[in-house]
Amino acid sequence: MIHPRIHILILSGVAAAAFATILSAQTRPDSATQKTAGTTNSISTMQTSEKPTKADLKKKLTPMQYHVTQEAGTEPPFRNEYWNNHEHGIYVDVVSRIPLFSSLDKYDSGCGWPSFTKPLANTLINERVDRSHGMVRTEVRSAGADSHLGHVFDDGPGPTRLRYCINSASLDFIPLNRMEELGFTNELEPFIKAGLYKPKAEADKPVQSNKK
Repeated sequence: MIHPRIHILILSGVAAAAFATILSAQTRPDSATQKTAGTTNSISTMQTSEKPTKADLKKKLTPMQYHVTQEAGTEPPFRNEYWNNHEHGIYVDVVSRIPLFSSLDKYDSGCGWPSFTKPLANTLINERVDRSHGMVRTEVRSAGADSHLGHVFDDGPGPTRLRYCINSASLDFIPLNRMEELGFTNELEPFIKAGLYKPKAEADKPVQSNKK
């Protein structure tokens, strides 16, 4: 049995708490909005469209590309397109064409698949626990198209100590000398800083002579 006065005080306290909760919900910024605002980046092809249907993807992709990206398959090591590619450029998602990795972060890990120390931006990939084949690994998927890319391991070189082991079939390579032409201008900056590329507008400028 609760005394009437105590009962009134309890009800008053509950009502006050409920009002505070409502007020907090009205004034607190939406968490999804905050996350989106915090992960904005300048990747030039981040404008994504609706993911193609399975039927469309089967027409667009090779059997191996479809098996890897849509069925989480794995291509053979040392018998794939980019494991031994040493040319400078970027690697884009074969489905969405969104840039994911750079040759500046690629290294020879000896595993037989393209290996990178990091993606172009962490927001471009999603990670999941993969318990298939009797192992526990970290699967890497593209954020834009949800393509299976490969796995990430903690046995890479410094400073990240990470090895992004990626299937060539999930990627398309854009050579450095074609990036500007194809519109991947934002991704050119690291290559320009490294002295590996000069923008066409600058390269086409006439050389000024000091002769009078």
